[in-house]
Amino acid sequence: WGKTLYPTGVGQRGRWRNMAALLLSVCPRAAVATTVARLHHHNLLQNFVAVVPPHYCSAHSNLSQSQLSPEEALRITVPQDHRGKLHSCQRYVVPQWHLLDKNGTSNLRNEGNSVDDLDADLQGCIDGWTYNMADRSSTIISDWHLVCDLHSLKQMGQTIYMGGVLVGAFLFGTLADKYGRRILLLMSYLLMAVSGTCAAFSPSFPLFCFFRFGCGMALSGIGLNTNLTNIPYRWFHESARWLALKNKPDQAIKGLKSVAKFNGRCDEGEKIDIKMLQESMKNEMSMSKGSYTALDLFRTPYMRISTVCLAAAWLSTSFAYYGLSMDLQKFGVDIYLIQVIFGVVDIPAKIIITVTMSYIGRRPSQSGALVIAGVTILINLLVPYDQQTLRTSLAVVGKGCLAASFNCCYLYTGELYPTIIRQNGMGLMSSMARVGAMVAPMVRLTGDYIPWLPGLIYGGAPIFSGVAAMFLPETLGTPLPDTVQDVEERGSGKRSKMSPKETIILEDTGANLLKPVA
Repeated sequence: WGKTLYPTGVGQRGRWRNMAALLLSVCPRAAVATTVARLHHHNLLQNFVAVVPPHYCSAHSNLSQSQLSPEEALRITVPQDHRGKLHSCQRYVVPQWHLLDKNGTSNLRNEGNSVDDLDADLQGCIDGWTYNMADRSSTIISDWHLVCDLHSLKQMGQTIYMGGVLVGAFLFGTLADKYGRRILLLMSYLLMAVSGTCAAFSPSFPLFCFFRFGCGMALSGIGLNTNLTNIPYRWFHESARWLALKNKPDQAIKGLKSVAKFNGRCDEGEKIDIKMLQESMKNEMSMSKGSYTALDLFRTPYMRISTVCLAAAWLSTSFAYYGLSMDLQKFGVDIYLIQVIFGVVDIPAKIIITVTMSYIGRRPSQSGALVIAGVTILINLLVPYDQQTLRTSLAVVGKGCLAASFNCCYLYTGELYPTIIRQNGMGLMSSMARVGAMVAPMVRLTGDYIPWLPGLIYGGAPIFSGVAAMFLPETLGTPLPDTVQDVEERGSGKRSKMSPKETIILEDTGANLLKPVA
């Protein structure tokens, strides 16, 4: 709850706190659950609309009038590799009729190419491609032929979408503070409806990317504003701390007295006056006079260390998460099944990380989740491709650890940054995560040159960040810092002036408002 301004005697430990905790924890989540379920599938949509079907060069046009079966036409048109598989991006310059026997059937169907076969001149798929669409009617790959020389466009499409998410966070976050949440939420829903529909019926890949960018922007706008507008504010008093900082002490006192009455402590509530309120808010009033920017996250030594280490954790978590989640075809199993497994594993992973953060600590939990995720990804590089069960199991463990790391990142970041600049820090870290999600698809293209390089990068990044996380201070059981000075004192090992929990644990007593509770 932080340092919510509830004077001693009002009763922070009472019915009001319990009701507030229930409403703020359950109601907003219940209200947005359906929205999140409907919208966040856009993040992983590429797994299904951009499936790469088996493909090979179309047969020569002069074979269309022949009596050859499709299999026979392929045999004399498309070469095979040493494993007997058809090449996806090359064909013979002229049909190789000698590959058919006298009966018109292939005599090398299950073998590699002969010497004469390998010496034949080859060319690209100048007449287009033929796709094996046994499992689905079409994808953006088959519709716009994003294969061979254009295969990198598939990854670019996902990067463009994630770029929209990043831009939308900045744009809608800024505009919402100026024009209000409701109007921006309506605009975001409209943008999502238009962009999503247009993307589904796009006649070309550039237009598809343009509308996917719009979907990404809309997703950020909806996510940022839905969580706030669905909180049942009408059942709550405005923050007493905020009212005091905005020079509205009368309203703050009225709200505090109402809380005291709800908790059955009317007598203690009546003792609250403006003098007590102003005295209690002395530190907060002095802190609120300055203005802070993201640059303040780097001005002092320990703030700088925390920012760099946290940025590495956020970026690598998102980078490896989407690098692992956006290439389901490589596991060789049904993509719908693996997607369900990837989703289900998040539940136990988040439960486990919550327990470890509460009892072991934030730092070992953050570091451990990242290192384990990276190790499982690297081990997968050594597993033969045909051992699909083992490869999938390792990927599921890594995916769960990365999901757990996300949970830890959110909590740990909020506890490391001081109150006066916490929002700036959270905003910067969220941006780093989106940058990681943008870069992840493009890294996969390095596999065209070194097949094992993408896995090495996806696995190495979280291990590096996990080691960096060990340089962060532990925050379990410590009060939240208010100022940059508090962070520097904590980092240098000095006893912080904020050590007493300044009236944040409020006992059933009639003691003075400013009496600290050890």
